[in-house]
Amino acid sequence: MTKDAPQPRHVAIIMDGNGRWAQLRGRPRLFGHAAGARRVKEIVRACPALGVSYLTIFAFSTENWKRTQTEVAGLMRLFKRYIRREAQSLFEENVRVRFIGDRVRLEPALVDLMDGLELMTANNTGTNLTIALNYGGRDEVTRAARRLAHDVAMGKLDPRTISDETFPRYLDTHVLPDPDLVIRTSGEARISNFLLWQSAYAEYEFIDTLWPDFTPAVFAEVLARYSLRERRFGAVTV
Repeated sequence: MTKDAPQPRHVAIIMDGNGRWAQLRGRPRLFGHAAGARRVKEIVRACPALGVSYLTIFAFSTENWKRTQTEVAGLMRLFKRYIRREAQSLFEENVRVRFIGDRVRLEPALVDLMDGLELMTANNTGTNLTIALNYGGRDEVTRAARRLAHDVAMGKLDPRTISDETFPRYLDTHVLPDPDLVIRTSGEARISNFLLWQSAYAEYEFIDTLWPDFTPAVFAEVLARYSLRERRFGAVTV
């Protein structure tokens, strides 16, 4: 990328392909998820040099509960282990961590770790890392609509003032800018219920690379392709 090329301020990633990566090596799916977690650490560290201020990663969807009990339980252990192991490093590297998604279904021990990491890094001013955990775009919009309806019923909000600028204040991502670029790894070409409202005008990149193979070098290549795009937001270039 040249110095003057447009840079995505906020990149969101659907991290797909951990299971297939493991199966190609004759290993269980959780082996792939562990490799994927290690890759997250590298990508977060690469963000400052690549000019990415906000990184949002899709870690576990509201639909992922349909997976086998063994895989779900293993993922929950992995999330807890990741937070315990990486909390201090994330703090020292000035990363601000947030979690989005519905925490009600998550076990209290995991929620406590999530809350603790958010509090620990609340004053950090470097890369903004947002982890979508038990997250679904439709679920987020539904929960936001409930909160908005509650405020209307309580007289806190005049329904006549509701607009496409009002509604985002009720979303999990209300403190974040919309993503400029959404990347999905593993060759699948769908958005899987991820950041539905926020990605209305995002650029998309679907790549064949499996997530554990998504190195900072591959990340840089994707960002370089982004820099060649022209974002018009519905307008026409004259």
